[in-house]
Amino acid sequence: MTGLDRVPPGVDPNVPSSARVYDYLLGGKDNLAIDRAIAERLLSVAPDTRLVARANRDFLVRAVRFMAERGVRQFIDLGTGIPTSPSVHEVAHEFDPSATVVYVDYDPVVHLHTEVLLTRDKNVVSVQADVRRPGTILDAPQVAGLVDFSQPIGVLMVGVLHFVADAEDPAGVIAAFRERMAAGSHLTLSHAMAESSPEAMAQLTAATANSPAQSTFRSHDQVLALLDGFELLEPGLVPVHDWRNSDGFALFPDAERPKLRIDGVLARLSRYGPPEGPGGSSSRSR
Repeated sequence: MTGLDRVPPGVDPNVPSSARVYDYLLGGKDNLAIDRAIAERLLSVAPDTRLVARANRDFLVRAVRFMAERGVRQFIDLGTGIPTSPSVHEVAHEFDPSATVVYVDYDPVVHLHTEVLLTRDKNVVSVQADVRRPGTILDAPQVAGLVDFSQPIGVLMVGVLHFVADAEDPAGVIAAFRERMAAGSHLTLSHAMAESSPEAMAQLTAATANSPAQSTFRSHDQVLALLDGFELLEPGLVPVHDWRNSDGFALFPDAERPKLRIDGVLARLSRYGPPEGPGGSSSRSR
């Protein structure tokens, strides 16, 4: 496995990228030496992190299918990351080829790949923007031209909010989207948890200090507090590999909980009544 042959324009090779670290963990080649070094430091104390990264990606796919099965035909994927198949639009188009998808990431490498590989369909667009400034996303011409906010949408924040520090108001980021979402819309979120191994958290924190890849580990209750105004669908906020997945911990050979814990949840905005359909009961706990 090798990385990028050359540093893309506008990219500082000395600054790690969360998207490129994730790409390396998933077995991709669109990463730099600084990204690989961080990933390897994490793997040295949490060798199952590659499996966690794959489980997080699989969680995204299952969540998109769940929403599409229930009629959601518009998706905004925040913190898209470097394209990996199946991508959101590939899953959504299994149900309806006219489904619309907006991919959002601030990383120029991600934006370049997304534009080249994913936006050949008129119903798919790429926006280079920072989730910390939700207004620039919601008011972007590409979004306004593709998303009808009077109809339900699926907003994905998979593996992104732990890169938003407390001082950057992650609850406000969610609230900005919630205020524009119609009843029946869904929010999918996964987050690095404070219940992770202390060694894994310490290694990742040290390796990414003062960089865009710096993570904020939040507790179960802290993540739930970010979801104010939404109703959690069963099974609530649980490890991504357990979310509506019969295999669960069988993904991990030693049957132990992974050292780097990522939890995921799907929540529904239901201003006019409780969630409907299979698995549609609301929950604020496990």
